[in-house]
Amino acid sequence: MRRRDGEMPSRPGMTPSPSFPSPVTLALLDSSTSRLLDLALAEDIGGGDVTSTLTVPAERHARGTILAKAPGVISGLEVAGEVFRRVDPTTIFTPLVADGAAVAAMTSIASVEGSARSLLAAERIALNLLQRLSGVATITARYVAAVRGTKARIVDTRKTTPGLRSLEKAAVRHGGGHNHRFGLTDGVLIKDNHLAAIGGKNRVACAVSLARQDAPHTLRIEIEVTTLDELAQALEAGADVVLLDNMDVAALQRAVALADGRALLEASGGVTLETVAEIAATGVDLISVGALTHSAPALDISLDLDLSPDREDPPRNPPRK
Repeated sequence: MRRRDGEMPSRPGMTPSPSFPSPVTLALLDSSTSRLLDLALAEDIGGGDVTSTLTVPAERHARGTILAKAPGVISGLEVAGEVFRRVDPTTIFTPLVADGAAVAAMTSIASVEGSARSLLAAERIALNLLQRLSGVATITARYVAAVRGTKARIVDTRKTTPGLRSLEKAAVRHGGGHNHRFGLTDGVLIKDNHLAAIGGKNRVACAVSLARQDAPHTLRIEIEVTTLDELAQALEAGADVVLLDNMDVAALQRAVALADGRALLEASGGVTLETVAEIAATGVDLISVGALTHSAPALDISLDLDLSPDREDPPRNPPRK
């Protein structure tokens, strides 16, 4: 199977959490992540860290522990390590858990060692990414747990933070979820506005037929419908996947019976942690949840910095005569 940019097999020696699938490591030097880190570093550090330069001696060495202060699923250790190394290649960043690990509150998830100034300069960007991505992984894991025992898979959407898509989608995988399209080139998904542009009473069947004419045989055709009549049209036209938009549970049950396995069914629209189990119980194959990436709360993660025990105190100003 061809890998997407930004995705590679897990590293040897990585131990996955027993609760979640094997972690997916990131190719951190792919072009999108590299550009993202360049922008983030330029935005935050710019011409330098004025406070650390004025107050911390250049020769000061420090060690620190990155701590998950709340329970959750970790994602972003690989990219956080890259932030520290980009600020200072001599920094030693050591993950203490794997991306995808479920951790308890007050768990040490990584250690850093190096120039105190460098650690202070890299701290906020590294933590911002860790908190954001671990938040995505954590909420994904909750949705996955809620549908356990059904055949439904939790999938994400393109409702991602601009520039963070590959990392946020990796975080979804770290939480046990699955990825929908990475971008508009990855698959045919005929949405309501496409149908509005086509127009006509038989627009659903027409749209599937038009897509089928020129799409390669390896490309699935998915279409969004809002009624059972539109679903029937989509099935008759040979759609591979049908997105059932904002249907209530009773309608979803009827849709599953009507499709009878002829197409994959994806439930979407307004899905919450309180409703996802009932939706999954209808027998749909996929449940897409925009909230995984557009509304995930950040996981509380901090860096506790300690000076090396063999440090020397900074020189004092000489006493005035």
